[in-house]
Amino acid sequence: MSRLTDLIASVKSKDPSLGADLDREFKALSSRLPFGLNFERHRPEAVELPLRSIRRGDKVRILPPRGSNDSADQRLWHVISIDKLKKTVLIKLISTHEIDQRTVHLDDLVVVAEFRDKIFPGLVSTGSSRRNENKPSHAVINGENYHVLKALTFTHRGKVDAIYIDPPYNTGARDWKYNNDYVESDDLYRHSKWLAFMERRLLIAKELLNPNDSVLIVSIDEKEYLRLGLLLEQVFPEAAIEMVTTVISAKGVARFGQFSRVEEYIYFVRLGRCEVALSEQNMLDDSRSASDKIGKNIDWLGLRRREPTARRGARPNQFYPIFIYIDSGYIHSIGDPIDDSVNRESVTPPNGTFAVWPLKPNGEEGLWGITPETAKRYLKNGFIRSRRHNPKEGKSSIHYLPSGTVEAVRNGSIEVIGHDPDGAIQAVYREKKGVIPKRVWNMPSHNAENGGSLILSRLIPERRFPFPKSLYAVEDALRFFVGDKPNAIILDFFSGSGTTAHAVMRLNRQDGGMRQCLSITNNEVAADEHKALRKRGLRPGDDEWERLGICDYITKPRIRAAICGKTPDGSPIKGDYKYVDGFSMSEGFDENAEFFTLTYEARDAVHHNLAFDRIAPLLWLRAGAVGSKIEHIPNEGWAVVDTYGILTDTDKASPFIESICEVKEIRIAYIVTDDDRRFQAIARRLPKTVEPVRLYEAYLTNFSFANGE
Repeated sequence: MSRLTDLIASVKSKDPSLGADLDREFKALSSRLPFGLNFERHRPEAVELPLRSIRRGDKVRILPPRGSNDSADQRLWHVISIDKLKKTVLIKLISTHEIDQRTVHLDDLVVVAEFRDKIFPGLVSTGSSRRNENKPSHAVINGENYHVLKALTFTHRGKVDAIYIDPPYNTGARDWKYNNDYVESDDLYRHSKWLAFMERRLLIAKELLNPNDSVLIVSIDEKEYLRLGLLLEQVFPEAAIEMVTTVISAKGVARFGQFSRVEEYIYFVRLGRCEVALSEQNMLDDSRSASDKIGKNIDWLGLRRREPTARRGARPNQFYPIFIYIDSGYIHSIGDPIDDSVNRESVTPPNGTFAVWPLKPNGEEGLWGITPETAKRYLKNGFIRSRRHNPKEGKSSIHYLPSGTVEAVRNGSIEVIGHDPDGAIQAVYREKKGVIPKRVWNMPSHNAENGGSLILSRLIPERRFPFPKSLYAVEDALRFFVGDKPNAIILDFFSGSGTTAHAVMRLNRQDGGMRQCLSITNNEVAADEHKALRKRGLRPGDDEWERLGICDYITKPRIRAAICGKTPDGSPIKGDYKYVDGFSMSEGFDENAEFFTLTYEARDAVHHNLAFDRIAPLLWLRAGAVGSKIEHIPNEGWAVVDTYGILTDTDKASPFIESICEVKEIRIAYIVTDDDRRFQAIARRLPKTVEPVRLYEAYLTNFSFANGE
């Protein structure tokens, strides 16, 4: 391709018009041929919205008869008119080559949203669990995750510190749907569908992550890990990407004729300055533990560099003599470096000393690990020493403290408790000295059965969820990146049973943190239940069907149980949490959770302030999800709560601003006006720490573009 661009540039210099035409055609062609991971993107996703009431102008599908397990007619229709008395709908087929118009009963239609359609999302509260009004609330949102992610671009764009997801593994075992149909193992486009499905969501996730310091964590197994790795490189070309292999069941999954699978994979996509924190353990075995070092003596390292390339001349300033007292074996002084042309034997030691050089065991001349200037400074401060000297052979073991240990001595996390006769310090660890985690994890706490299924069965007995993650595995993965961020925002948009929110609550308990988790899941029922419910004449949207959906039956009850310490029937949860922080599960957590369902609003209703009740939770989430919500249009024309305020009558700006100024925790002032000049005038009067947001212009602008394709 570079050769083609060179040729086009050559043509441009001779014939600008022809060169421009060639360049235009080349760009059009190259845009159709993506390089790297290639897959089909031509089929837009669509989602059925059974809870959404049908409106004129909607896009709908005709449902199969009740009691049938047939798939819905995949053709799309436009709603022409609705007869509310007869509960019938006149619809017209959306097709370029067919003309069909018919009347259908209202109950036999379902609204459909394609991902290239514009949406205007809202939220409806479906309950809460509260134990500490001073902390932000975790949020659980029931909805199609692509559309909920779009909603979060209004509330959390660039604010998320960590995303943890455990997406469908695409095993072919009916573990996920594409366009409302299960993707089977014999589907020729199975991998393309999965990649398109993931790419659309990852692109929005990228908008939500803090570009300066955040991480995306993705769990996966062998079915798609190679394709996922390439996809992550394409979506996040600027990121540092690493993959960890983690043992989830040492006993393995027996597969005759194959190796027994014991592992899964975790991708870590680090943005900006995000780094992996030091760990309590190396994650592979018990050979090193940070806690084990507390109260123990510091480690001294050999001063001679050990790598094969450490030869005299490679670093001219690091070949110098260290003079050792013949009698005591202590360091007398540090000599100056010598030129490569100088024979070291020509250097004369001070009286009563001998010279020690950085010599390898075979006698080859090497290098010291620090410069002579640093060595002299270390000698003065007791950070370098000599032991086990042999004047006859001109040998002595020279030790020093690495720069990290020296810094720890200076900041107090290593305590100096005395000095040796030669002045070398005696010191012990007073704080944990973390270890660098390895890229193969073999932690007993990460066992999926004990840390996942068993814990879930205690929280919500008799309710089953396939393959929940180990609570402690998710907790450990997050700790590397948000352990030092007590106010971090964590997102999981494949939240399943709610393990990520549960793990965040454990992290908060360990250090008093205020971290907040946003969990997104739909209310799909399992494949087997889907078939059984269909046979009974039930459909998505029916109360009995929705009660058995993953969000209402698993996710919300699990998070409620974790917080209050009681099962859904009110019994204290049996068992204890283990690892890092062990305590009775019946104690629960001093946390809050709010539960929502995504809604789809009409643009005009939003613009004319007629959808405020559904937009209100988004305003609360954007302001930090702390304390009270303003749930209805204030009669006084304005209202101020814990972290935000809203002004609906600009003539009441003065008392609104006075109230804003009295509350130090206010983050956002929402101002409802179509007049930009008036908005700017009010915004200038607000404290500098308060973000002014114009409603509904900011909301409508955020969503006034095609969603995806």
